[in-house]
Amino acid sequence: MTMSGPHAGRWWHMLDDGRMQCDLCPRDCRLHDGQRGACFVRQRVGSDMVLTTYGRSSGFCVDPIEKKPLNHFYPGSSVLSFGTAGCNLACKFCQNWDISKSREMDTLADAASPKRIAQAAAELECKSVAFTYNDPVIFAEYALDVADACHARGVQTVAVTAGYIHATPRAEFFAKMDAANVDLKAFTDDFYSKLCGARLAPILDTLVYLKHETDVWFEITTLLIPGLNDSDGELEALSRWIARELGPEVPLHFTAFHPDYKMNEMSPTPSATLTRARRIATAHGLRYVYTGNVHDPEGGTTFCPHCGNGVIVRDWHRILNYRIDDAGRCQECGGALAGRFGRFDHAFGPRRVPVRLASFLTT
Repeated sequence: MTMSGPHAGRWWHMLDDGRMQCDLCPRDCRLHDGQRGACFVRQRVGSDMVLTTYGRSSGFCVDPIEKKPLNHFYPGSSVLSFGTAGCNLACKFCQNWDISKSREMDTLADAASPKRIAQAAAELECKSVAFTYNDPVIFAEYALDVADACHARGVQTVAVTAGYIHATPRAEFFAKMDAANVDLKAFTDDFYSKLCGARLAPILDTLVYLKHETDVWFEITTLLIPGLNDSDGELEALSRWIARELGPEVPLHFTAFHPDYKMNEMSPTPSATLTRARRIATAHGLRYVYTGNVHDPEGGTTFCPHCGNGVIVRDWHRILNYRIDDAGRCQECGGALAGRFGRFDHAFGPRRVPVRLASFLTT
C-alpha cells in the first residue's frame, strides 16, 4: 500500500468464530471487521490487518543518546528520535500519555517515509535513529522498514520499548535493532496487572532473549513510584534477577516519577529513593547503575569496574569528562567497559533540537 493510505500489517490469524487475532503482542486482541486493537493503531479492515500510523510521526527531535537513556551506546552521540501514536500497554502513570494514549490521528503531524528519515539522520550527522515516545512494537512494520533504510546509510537503530511482544515478531523486530532500552516497570505481576494492563513474564522473556539470543546492546530503565515499586525487597529481587539472568554488565537506570496522566495525586520520587535503589543494585553486583530525572552527578557517572575511576562524568545529559579510548577501555587502567564505543571527539550536548522532515526531499 502507499504512504497515503493504510499499510498492510503482519502477525495475525483468523479464528474459527470469524474474528481476527493479532499475534504481535500478548494482548492477543481479537477483532471484528473495523475494530482496532488495544493499541488503537492496528485495525482489521475486511480480511486484512492494517497499520494506520505507517509513515506518520508525532514529531522528530535530535537528542543526546543519553536521553533514551543509553549510557553505553556511543556516549555523547546524537540520535534522531521519533514516535507515532498509541501503545499496547495501559500505564496509569505514563509520562508521554499525550502521544502514547492518543486516539486522534491528527496528532501525527509529519509525513515520514523510511528513506526520508534515514536521509535526515545522515544529513544531521546522527549516529542513530530511535523509535521512542510511544512503543515501537505497535508500529513494528514501519520501524523495520525505517531500520533497513537507516542501515543502508550506515545509521544505527534504537528501540525504546516495554518489550511486550510475542516470540515470532520479537525475533524479526530485534534482528533489525542495534540497541534497545527496555522499560522494566516493576518486578511484580500485581503492579503490571493493576497499573499497566499487562503481565511481567513476557517482559522478562524479552530481556532474556536480548541477552542470550541477540547481539543487541540493551539497557534497562525502571521508573520508581513512591510506595508502589520502590521497596527494598522488590529492588533486591529485581537486582538479583538481573545479575543472575542477564549478568552484572547490563546497565540499569532508576528514574524519578513525576505526577502525570491518571496518577496526578502521587508524590514525585525523592532523590533519596533513587540513591537507595542504586546502592541496593550495586550491592548485588551490578556494575553500571544510574539515576535519572534528578540532579545527581554521581548517579549519572560511569565508573570503571576495574579501577573505580569515573571514566564518563555526567551532569544531567552533559558529559563533563570522557576517559575511554576508541576500543572502550579505561584510559586509567586499560580495563574494558561493557558497551558500544568508538571515536569520541566531542559530545552532542544536553539540548533537544526539534526537526521538521519537510526540509528533507527524499520521498
